[in-house]
Amino acid sequence: MAMAVAHQHRESSSGSSINKNQQQQLDSGKYVRYTAEQVEALERVYAECPKPSSMRRQQLIRECPILCNIEPKQIKVWFQNRRCREKQRKESSRLQTVNRKLSAMNKLLMEENDRLQKQVSQLVCENGYMRQQLHTASAATTDVSCDSAVTTPQHSLRDANNPAGLLSIAEETLAEFLSKATGTAVDWVQMPGMKPGPDSVGIFAISQSCSGVAARACGLVSLEPTKIAEILKDRPSWFRDCRSLEVFTMFPAGNGGTIELIYTQTFAPTTLAPARDFWTLRYTTSLDNSSLVVCERSLSGSGAGPNSAAAAQFVRAEMLPSGYLIRPCDGGGSIIHIVDHLNLEAWSVPEVLRPLYESSKVVAQKMTIAALRYIRQIAQETSGEVVYSLGRQPAVLRTFSQRLIRGFNDAVNGFNDDGWSILNVDGAEDVTIAVNSAKNLSTISNPANSLAFLGGVLCAKASMLLQNVPPAVLVRFLREHRSEWADFNVDGYIAAALKAGSYAYPGMRLTRFTGSQIIMPLGHTIEHEELLEVVRLEGHSLAQEDAFLSRDIHLLQICSGVDDNAVGACSELVFAPIDEMFPDDAPLLPSGFRIIPLESKTSDTKDALTTHRTLDLTSSLEVGSATSVGTGDLLSCNNARSLLTIAFQFPFESSLQDNVASMARQYIRSVISSVQRVAMAISPNGLSPSIGPKLSQGSPEALTLANWIFQSYSYYMGSELVSSDSLGDDSVLKHLWHHQDAILCCSLKSLPVFIFANQAGLDMLETTLVALQDISLDKIFDESGRKALCTDFAKLMQEGFAYLPGGICMSTMGRHVSYEQAVAWKVHTSEENNVHCLAFSFINWSFV
Repeated sequence: MAMAVAHQHRESSSGSSINKNQQQQLDSGKYVRYTAEQVEALERVYAECPKPSSMRRQQLIRECPILCNIEPKQIKVWFQNRRCREKQRKESSRLQTVNRKLSAMNKLLMEENDRLQKQVSQLVCENGYMRQQLHTASAATTDVSCDSAVTTPQHSLRDANNPAGLLSIAEETLAEFLSKATGTAVDWVQMPGMKPGPDSVGIFAISQSCSGVAARACGLVSLEPTKIAEILKDRPSWFRDCRSLEVFTMFPAGNGGTIELIYTQTFAPTTLAPARDFWTLRYTTSLDNSSLVVCERSLSGSGAGPNSAAAAQFVRAEMLPSGYLIRPCDGGGSIIHIVDHLNLEAWSVPEVLRPLYESSKVVAQKMTIAALRYIRQIAQETSGEVVYSLGRQPAVLRTFSQRLIRGFNDAVNGFNDDGWSILNVDGAEDVTIAVNSAKNLSTISNPANSLAFLGGVLCAKASMLLQNVPPAVLVRFLREHRSEWADFNVDGYIAAALKAGSYAYPGMRLTRFTGSQIIMPLGHTIEHEELLEVVRLEGHSLAQEDAFLSRDIHLLQICSGVDDNAVGACSELVFAPIDEMFPDDAPLLPSGFRIIPLESKTSDTKDALTTHRTLDLTSSLEVGSATSVGTGDLLSCNNARSLLTIAFQFPFESSLQDNVASMARQYIRSVISSVQRVAMAISPNGLSPSIGPKLSQGSPEALTLANWIFQSYSYYMGSELVSSDSLGDDSVLKHLWHHQDAILCCSLKSLPVFIFANQAGLDMLETTLVALQDISLDKIFDESGRKALCTDFAKLMQEGFAYLPGGICMSTMGRHVSYEQAVAWKVHTSEENNVHCLAFSFINWSFV
């Protein structure tokens, strides 16, 4: 009996232990069930802090009675699971979005493939017909009927005196536009350098052998069709060449659509050609498949459009059926087809400029691609994907960009109705001076801040033809090396006049500028084809009473077209003085440069025009090796032309107009001279492969100098700079150019200046071969580096070589560069006693 009781007690104790273990398992976690009230309390905390600390979890248990029976470890597990679920949800949402985009893009590509198949079938049919005609002896041939031969009849206002007539024109415009957007009415070919794909902006094509010039784009945009149509119809907001758009008449049409009669004025891109205007009918309607269409075409005839004096400054251009087809996508967003088809009346411009008005690539870059990029930019800003520094909203930065380009276009064109007039001069002048005494520099939101005391604004402008100068390379150089062409005192004069109304002239300003500039990024477009930045030019007063007063100049600057592979795009550098803490409505007086390629690049010349033009000057034109640039490439480079337009604006007081005009004319001529010097240096033309490049006037050829550098190093150091096994007569320069250490050569003048650097040396100093020759040896070292150099310089000159300890040097952009050691040696000519220059090798350098 006692044994039975003991056994029963043991069973009871064992059962109690099992229940306790089960309870501990439940308490520790995996199968705990929470009540709705407990989940709600935990969700409230998660919304405030998704990852609470241990102390916060214990506080939660104390403050919430409904959680008092749950262990802190269990709550920790709940928050871990909750974060995991949130991450999975976001990833799932992201993948669904990507899948929708890929599905839409796949649909777009399949439609494009179907259209191309139709085009191929049509061309095969035409080819067969032509073969038949060639083998037929009949005297008369009948014309083949095909979509690609579609001609656009002209419609005048006499055909549209009533709404019914306008509606008939609108429906005809709609049909012709759709046949171009989704059919074969135009023989489209893929635009060079713009390959379609899931990660691309869209599909781009240009016209081939059709009346006028045409471009087409298709793409995905994460906006609703009505929003896209609203944005694109506001053409002045995204089309940089659009001066104004005025709706003269608007009335409703069927399907909730509208018909509008529109007068549009566009800027001329250069001072050498008149501006264009358009008188068009625009039709907005919906299709049966819920697509939205905005199509447009020109109306012609005597008296079509406004006949004001302002219109007399324009050449009437023609818009053939063009527009936007916007189709909604499943799950949000839209597929958009854009067609721009124009006749820009190339007969009215000088013959040298006609390629600019006869190029479908130019229309594609300036209108079609610009429109698609703009709405994609708006879409990303709307979704919050675009975040810029300095607390500026993307829309504000976009407005600044538009104002800069519009102000520059206004200066280049100088329309009479804006108050501009040409200053009379005797004889032919290379620089045109225009004056505007009615220029309004008022701020946008507060007219009381306007600079009403100004006598006016004067613009000095000129245009010139450049031969064999890549626009992107030239603009990059002008942006990065302002001291090569600009007079900072002139910048200071303009900035002071706009800021405080002081009209001291450059010769009267007691200011010393260091020549250095600091570029601070402000914003950029989604593909970085356009950069908005603030440039600070460092200066200090020379007056004794305020010797430590900073006179830094700040410029708001926009730079575009710096991509070598952008076919048909113009390159621009436009800037305006601005206060350091500039408000959103600050007045701007833009000046700058515009370089327009007159002949587009071909695939044969893309490789010849590389990003680093200095590399072309040395490696691609080596002595004894002309294989890197073929004959065809050189001929293509020699035929490349571009048009440079320069316009600078200067504020002035009425009594000082003549003085400012004289100063502006001289300044523009000096800028032109500097730009011509830079253009000649970066041009691949004139450097025969059989002769080799000259590093500077009077200096030896690059290959010869390279041999001298290697031989002298070997003589003094007792070792090879590069293994002799890898060297040949035709590869010496190549090995020097691509050497990992920064190698620089300086002259033996009283103030040594650099005459050559390899690619690493140029990268370290952040400069080019052209600007290198204005940098003195002492400028790149810090204080300790200069002392070390002075200490070892006598040894260098006596023994022929010296080892300098590691230290810090400065790039031309003001950045610090560290190096482990520097080696210096004399570079001898073929005659050992003749020292040509000094060479420095900076080992294991890097930016600090």
